[in-house]
Amino acid sequence: MTNAATAARRNTEIHAKTIGSAYDDLPIVDAHHHYWDLSLGKHPWLVGEPIPNHRYGDYRAICSTFLPADYRRAAGGERIVGNVYVEAEWDPADPLGETRWVHAIAEREGTPHAMVAQAWLDRDDAGALLAAQAAFPLVRAVRHKPRHFANPADWRPGHGLPGSMLCPRFRAGYARLADHGLHFELQTLFWHLPDAADLARAFPHIPIVVNHTGVPGDRKPETLARWHAAMATLAECPNVMVKISGLGVPGDAWTIAANTRVVRDTIALFGTKRCMFASNYPVDGLFRSLEGIFADFKAITADLPPADRRALFHDNARAVYRLHHREETNAHS
Repeated sequence: MTNAATAARRNTEIHAKTIGSAYDDLPIVDAHHHYWDLSLGKHPWLVGEPIPNHRYGDYRAICSTFLPADYRRAAGGERIVGNVYVEAEWDPADPLGETRWVHAIAEREGTPHAMVAQAWLDRDDAGALLAAQAAFPLVRAVRHKPRHFANPADWRPGHGLPGSMLCPRFRAGYARLADHGLHFELQTLFWHLPDAADLARAFPHIPIVVNHTGVPGDRKPETLARWHAAMATLAECPNVMVKISGLGVPGDAWTIAANTRVVRDTIALFGTKRCMFASNYPVDGLFRSLEGIFADFKAITADLPPADRRALFHDNARAVYRLHHREETNAHS
């Protein structure tokens, strides 16, 4: 990060904390974050050579163990009352190993309070894996990042890319989510959001939670216009919600000015009842402190009615991930 970007980040954090100071008691359910222990050797993308062409560029700064004690320190003065762990690309040969590990942490640390588990919907064992994941008490959903076209110019309606949301094998596994009361967590590039809309219409009884604000990419006007159009199509599906998170842009400072349009457009499209804020920590720590992320979201929504802000920061995630008060009271002591 350049000196100018570092200075901009520091100024933004000071500004956000000043603006958000009146709302510091707002309860927060962090709807998307991770833990990892690199001594286990279970996260290939974090312990080996960095993945080329990662959407956040050089991510080596987060390649260190991150556990509940680290999260609590990073949260600072924010009132985090609930935590949702999302699968973190654990060894795909052992998806249940990650779920057991997370449950052991929860038993020991009192967090997380819900979990999005790993699954591979286009594999032959998808049905058995979904049943096994659903048997764990913290599992509420699964995430499978569908195959995608890296270049938006290659996408076309009805493409049928194997392993994508339009793939018959993917959909056969997807259909089984309803058997286990699980919803689907979707992370995909914005030009594949029409595929998500098609999926949502085909399975209206299965909720979808879109991760990372539909991955808008850079902040060029033409990019945001295409992202907005794709999100508008998806917003027509009532069984789709969005997590507002993952807003980093490689090489650019994370600022309120850079992110306000994306945040407010998402809320305008989906409404305050179908959006929730999340930190995506420690990944988004490449751009912003955890405390600063939530301070920014508070500042960006400072003009909204209190009930809408509580829905965005707390109530929606609490309902979607079926959190209980007893669990929440131990979240951030």
